[in-house]
Amino acid sequence: MSRLKQYRLRLRRKQRLIRAYRKSRQLTCLQNNTTAIQKDDVLLVCTLRNERIRLPYFMKYYRDLGVKHFLFIDNDSDDGSREYLIGEKDVSLWHTAASYKKALYGVHWMNGLARKYCHNHWTLTVDVDEFFVFPFCDTRPILALTDWLDNSGVQSFSAMLIDMYPKGPIDAQPYQEGMDPMKIAQWFDSGNYMLSTNAEYQNLWIQGGPRARVFFNDDPVNAPSLNKIPLVKWHKDYVYMHSTHMLLPRRLNHVYATEGGEKASGALLHTKFLSTFVQKTEEELKRRQHYAGSREYLAYHNRLQDDPELWCNWSEKYINWRQLEILGLISKGNWA
Repeated sequence: MSRLKQYRLRLRRKQRLIRAYRKSRQLTCLQNNTTAIQKDDVLLVCTLRNERIRLPYFMKYYRDLGVKHFLFIDNDSDDGSREYLIGEKDVSLWHTAASYKKALYGVHWMNGLARKYCHNHWTLTVDVDEFFVFPFCDTRPILALTDWLDNSGVQSFSAMLIDMYPKGPIDAQPYQEGMDPMKIAQWFDSGNYMLSTNAEYQNLWIQGGPRARVFFNDDPVNAPSLNKIPLVKWHKDYVYMHSTHMLLPRRLNHVYATEGGEKASGALLHTKFLSTFVQKTEEELKRRQHYAGSREYLAYHNRLQDDPELWCNWSEKYINWRQLEILGLISKGNWA
């Protein structure tokens, strides 16, 4: 890489850190329990809006996985999300009514909190509808994974976003608070994925699955990206550049197979497609706070008029992480 390109990336990272600092001033702390964070704790950072119905299972899932502290940013929910989180001893909570879009879709806020509270901690950055799966997660806590990554000298861990969906109409089975969403959204696409490499940031770029197949079938190039790097041994000088798709420094994006062999990777089971999806789509379309003028939500809205079914003859019913490994969607690499 040329010195000029290195300089430009350093400058871009510095600018992003400055923006994170400025935008984090929009956050009002409602509950700060960060003094309870221990040296080896795995942390979770999340921005949310109106996710009260999902929070109980989300919290249970990640507590069972081994997450010790949650740092939430509530973007002006009016459904009781903040009230639910206040009082939880392993939760620190911030509120803002500022523009999600102008905060780079929450990235600036999360970068700001991570810089202040997550330095030297393995940190998961996920949405409330994303569930992290990694090799051996049915028998080993996340601390086993992070210990192995530390011993291997690895600082970032990728997870492909896998869209989960029900068989039949999306809203056929009402989602109830506390339910495991994978009991409803049990199916996923085992193939139908396109891969490329981003030349500038050197991160893998993945598209496909049911969203490309159903909602972007006439425009697959603009289908949502499915590559994520949600688990990072955070340093105060790191920044996410666009959601959790890529980071700076650029070496953190080198999470795919190289000449040295296949690297371990996981998945994020994405449970967007529940009975709450239609209402959420309408809300976000009115707010227009998402990427590219909420193009993704406009595609959802237009296609939902036809009451589409995401299930098809090639759909696979989810069993466990070993199934995903057999299908080549995750890898245990050389972790035994």
